[in-house]
Amino acid sequence: MDIFEKCRKKGLVHQIRELDVYPYFHALESRQDKEVIMEGKRRIMLGSNNYLGLTTCPEVIDAGLKALEQYGTGCSGSRFLNGTLKLHLELEKELAKFLRKEDVVTFSTGFQSNLGIISAIVSRDDYVICDRENHASIYDGCKLSYGTMVRYKHGDMASLEATLQRIPETAGKLIVTDGVFSMSGDIAKLPEIVTLAKKYGARVMVDDAHGLGVLGEGGRGTASHFGLENEVDIYMGTFSKSLASLGGYMAASAEVCDYVRHASRPFIFSASITPASCATALAALKHLEAHPELVTRLNNLATYMREGLKARGVNIIDAPTPVVPIYTYEEIPTLQKAKELFERGVYVNPALPPATAPHECLLRTSLMATLTEDLLDEAMDIIKEVVL
Repeated sequence: MDIFEKCRKKGLVHQIRELDVYPYFHALESRQDKEVIMEGKRRIMLGSNNYLGLTTCPEVIDAGLKALEQYGTGCSGSRFLNGTLKLHLELEKELAKFLRKEDVVTFSTGFQSNLGIISAIVSRDDYVICDRENHASIYDGCKLSYGTMVRYKHGDMASLEATLQRIPETAGKLIVTDGVFSMSGDIAKLPEIVTLAKKYGARVMVDDAHGLGVLGEGGRGTASHFGLENEVDIYMGTFSKSLASLGGYMAASAEVCDYVRHASRPFIFSASITPASCATALAALKHLEAHPELVTRLNNLATYMREGLKARGVNIIDAPTPVVPIYTYEEIPTLQKAKELFERGVYVNPALPPATAPHECLLRTSLMATLTEDLLDEAMDIIKEVVL
């Protein structure tokens, strides 16, 4: 059999192209902002993870330009060898201080961070215990490790405890959960997870890609939101969302970070974060530290959006984060609604299985702190007309 045979099979992608509702790879012709030019027309951006709106912040942009001039375009090597800049070390030190952890390791992407952390920490006789709705990078990190992955029902603490009870007491155990779940916008039940971890001798890792800059004191994330900063062993996060750049990180104890630096294949064998990306992430972090009111503004807008959609009769997943998903249930109607919204000037992300459960498709909207109430009202009026 030709290994390319799978590439010729006609599936959902072929079907939605024929129906002219293909939603992917729309080309931006402007900055990532609250309003964008996409394929020649103005769109209100409700589909970005640019939560704090810092991709257009002048001081963040200026930091990237200065890093290009000083360090050039790339590092041409891994952090392990010639690819460590003073900038990398400064970013790690500043982020560790912000997150109140002993140390930080940075990775070239957020996806790679989960691959690199989990594959290094979870060994052959260990178990990694995952919420079923964890991000795909967590699943792939588990596959890359030599340990055993087991899953529990989403947000179900009875299911988590039953899963922990089945694992040998002598085995190493790492519970991994998203802090903010990227599709539904709901928050992990971290206090209960920490309690169960202590009871069964497990460690806890939180993927805070959608929590940094969104939750907690000054945007410090999910653990801070619950007052559990000293109880979570590992934070993972990205620079591609609230920090308006590219890359990822692990925050943990100094000994865990040092171990990962010397054991993580995705870290050792990948080129380091580019100078411009490193500098912009650092500048965005400093901007967040100086302007914690951005987090309050973001969450106030999220409340405004949720209340506005409910007042208009739109069925949403009601969670206290800037991710506000709208139920659309089935695949083709979801794509049709996404297309109509796009044509009428509102960009949202359609979410289909496997990103959602079957028959629970949705339109994922996500907010940024630079949006205005007037823009949200304009968008919500259009959403009402399209969805209802």
